[in-house]
Amino acid sequence: MYNNIKLDKSLYSITGKSFTQALTQLDPDENYAGTELASLDAFERQLKRFDIKVSGENCDRVEKFFASSESAVLFPEYVRRTIRQGMNEASILPDITAAVTYTDAYDFRGLTVASTGSETGIAQGGTIPTTTVRLASSSKALTKFARKLSTSYEAIRKQRLEAFGVILKNLGAQISRAVNDKALTDLTTGVTASTYSGSITYADLASFWASMSDRDMTVMVCSPAVMAQILALDEMKLCVSDFMATGKVKTPYGVTIIKSSGVAAGKIYGFDASCAAEAVFGTDVIVDFDKLITTQCDEIACSVTVGFSVLTEGAVKVLEASN
Repeated sequence: MYNNIKLDKSLYSITGKSFTQALTQLDPDENYAGTELASLDAFERQLKRFDIKVSGENCDRVEKFFASSESAVLFPEYVRRTIRQGMNEASILPDITAAVTYTDAYDFRGLTVASTGSETGIAQGGTIPTTTVRLASSSKALTKFARKLSTSYEAIRKQRLEAFGVILKNLGAQISRAVNDKALTDLTTGVTASTYSGSITYADLASFWASMSDRDMTVMVCSPAVMAQILALDEMKLCVSDFMATGKVKTPYGVTIIKSSGVAAGKIYGFDASCAAEAVFGTDVIVDFDKLITTQCDEIACSVTVGFSVLTEGAVKVLEASN
């Protein structure tokens, strides 16, 4: 049972396994099917074992993790998960990428897809249209994104975990925004932009959406200033009920609009999220577990390694102001 598991920092060092995966191997989730613990994973069961509450009105202080040498082993995973939560909340990758790949290499070679031949039907004995998939001619290096929180155990030990979690989630969000910027730059480089004059109009948006003739533009990403212009359009008043229901801004024809500070002024990026791009991760979120376990946490460093490639030609478009 979960309350008999021996916890030590070696669980963070098992090749090919995360801490939670290593813990789950010792304490399988299927053992709890049909019980009140069925909704918890192996890490969450350990929080329950040591009565550590990480949120809510009665959440504990940071020092609760260090009440014993075994409970201290859980602290790095709490930090990693909370940072990951902040990253997920700020990430636009689920909205613009069609596939996520993991690799243990430092670089990767994406795929290129090219189509030839007629789409109007084949005459007897005619040539069959062909879609060709090849590895890209050159590899791309994965980029490491990292941030360090400078602190000390003395400074954080008496802090409520919910408040400390806000700081960790903000750390993750900062990393995620940098990843978002890299994704937008990599995926739109080389794409010839269409233009509009002055402030964006509803007709400009509709024309931009229609410009993806062979694909279905599902997402537009723009700067906060352009987003404000779009929301001020009379036609967007028709979408208020959709926003109230889903929390997402959509055009009347169903395109999700996302604001990102990484988009240059006056630009809008359009994606067919079903086929546009691939995100390649070299690592999940990494934290320095050893210092965090021993309370020598004068700093909390975290990082993630990722790269991007376009999967389908014509599935990424750019619109920019002409003046």
